[in-house]
Amino acid sequence: MSAPTLVILAAGMASRYGSQKQTEGFGPNGETIMDYSIYDAIRAGFGKVVFIIREDFSEAFKASFEPKLNGKIATEYVYQSIDRNTQGKNVNPERTKPWGTAHAVLCTKGVVNEPFAVINADDYYGAAAFVQAYQFLSTDCNDHTYCILGYELSNTLSENGTVSRGVCSIDSNNVLTQINERTSIYRKEGVIVFEEAGVETPLAEDTRVSMNFMCFAPNFIDLCESEFEKFLAEQGQALKSEFYIPFVAGQFAKLGLGVVKVIPTDAKWFGVTYKEDAPMVKANIDALVASGAYPNKLW
Repeated sequence: MSAPTLVILAAGMASRYGSQKQTEGFGPNGETIMDYSIYDAIRAGFGKVVFIIREDFSEAFKASFEPKLNGKIATEYVYQSIDRNTQGKNVNPERTKPWGTAHAVLCTKGVVNEPFAVINADDYYGAAAFVQAYQFLSTDCNDHTYCILGYELSNTLSENGTVSRGVCSIDSNNVLTQINERTSIYRKEGVIVFEEAGVETPLAEDTRVSMNFMCFAPNFIDLCESEFEKFLAEQGQALKSEFYIPFVAGQFAKLGLGVVKVIPTDAKWFGVTYKEDAPMVKANIDALVASGAYPNKLW
């Protein structure tokens, strides 16, 4: 069996952040958050990394990553564009917004043919989470069993504004039964709450949430393809509709194709949702380097 692949979603415009945060340096020697994820993936045993990027910044992107990754892990590049897999479909010609994360995964068809994990480029997931993902992909992942890494909500908040999180409902066998997207979560007077229609509802500190660290068998890409056709038939004329990975994972369960497990992880997540998060991210990485979790110079 081939070693699992890491797929990194790096084609986003970073609209809330205001710049290309995927390639911003936070480490002592200008390392990006992606560098730490790739380093952790290599240590865990992943055999290849596939970057999903926009073709218009591919040259600069490759120039940044190829020299340091050469000989350490196999690399592939996939371009997500609005016209991929839409030929002859019901698409609004005025649309400019990308189709979303599940469309990005669909763009890897023919490139990813082994069990794979998907992560965001601008999120730090923690070394332990990559070990857990590798173990699942190497032993338990199959055409009928996928998983989500379930982070403890208290480990995923921002001090600089509200966050959106996919709150997981789980049965007694750690099988995902539902994900509820809560778009306004914050801490108020020491209690985590989410706000909806002006009503604040408390959430437990250890509530498991999806941070878009998910593990799939390659047949998930085929499911993305078939579901994208249905999505375009229904929403192809919309200017801002998006085709998300959690939706397709939900269809996988809803159609009786298999189960999505939630693997609890105690790893500490951090990321740059807002520009004001950047100093915190740098401080966290500095602390990890100081503790010996990473070398001062990563590559």
